[in-house]
Amino acid sequence: MIHFKIIYKLALGLTVFFYPLALQAVEITPFQTQNRSPVMQIFGLPSIGSATIVAFKKAEGNIILDHASNYVTDSNPRENILLDGESTRITLEVRYGIARRFEGEVEIPFVVSGGGFLDSFIEGYHDTFGFPQGGRDQAPRNRLLYQYRRDGQERLHVDKTSYGLGDIRVKGAWQLYQKMEGKPAALALRASLKLPTGDSHQLHGSGSTDFSLWITASDGYNLARGHLTLFGAAGIMAMTDGQVLRDQQRNWVGFGGVGVGWSPLRWIAFKIQANAHTPFYRESDLRELNAVSAQLTMGGTLALSDRTTLDLGVTEDIIVSTAPDVVFHLNFRLKF
Repeated sequence: MIHFKIIYKLALGLTVFFYPLALQAVEITPFQTQNRSPVMQIFGLPSIGSATIVAFKKAEGNIILDHASNYVTDSNPRENILLDGESTRITLEVRYGIARRFEGEVEIPFVVSGGGFLDSFIEGYHDTFGFPQGGRDQAPRNRLLYQYRRDGQERLHVDKTSYGLGDIRVKGAWQLYQKMEGKPAALALRASLKLPTGDSHQLHGSGSTDFSLWITASDGYNLARGHLTLFGAAGIMAMTDGQVLRDQQRNWVGFGGVGVGWSPLRWIAFKIQANAHTPFYRESDLRELNAVSAQLTMGGTLALSDRTTLDLGVTEDIIVSTAPDVVFHLNFRLKF
């Protein structure tokens, strides 16, 4: 009996240790996230997407969760803004290879806005590492209040918890170039059309119709230990006039992103990615509205099987006050 237990434990340990070796090498793709500020995520700013499209007659599904904690307050003689609250954005995304070099995609988001639960945790984190609180520790805990005033007039006010459908997007992509052998590389042209299906009064949508066009690329390198992938994208987005700060909204925005991923083992990859975009609003001296924004996401990908992966990431605002303090990102991907 003792020998049997020893053999059983040894076999179990070897199975757990060697099982990941049977997996295909994990694919390194960009994080499917963008600026989750309550006054930015309402627009159709797309995640930069993969440089490779889904194979013909194949499909891929993603369930994406972004939980963002916002706290920023700023003012000048003409304006003041307060963005205090948390939002959860759950997105169902389905991609399908409709032809040899083309894919179609539908993205359906569900948005929850509320006071949240992270204030105490973030204040403690800032205290532990000596980071400034920026007034967060003086504000009411777990409050929801998005407010903007200009020239004595209140132009934005949201203070009630809400949930509902966001703005649905229809996307497409064309594979311009792809090399699989040796040093893999890919280039794709992507497009997105965002429809005004979300409630703009609750900041579930912008009320505008947005069209984006961008190019995304990747380049791979085989290393002595695993493989490395560089990726990036650049594009432009055009927007009709929406319902949120309508007279200050811009109609054109540029965006892009760069990142790198390293997979030391077949079942795991570590990634770091920077996203940036030009301002969405004009006629304001507040950086929360009228400044270039950049965010940094760090995390990685776990291969759960040959067809399923899990992305985990944490996003920080590297241009302070232009994006949420922190965003926790999760993406469950299934190929079928």
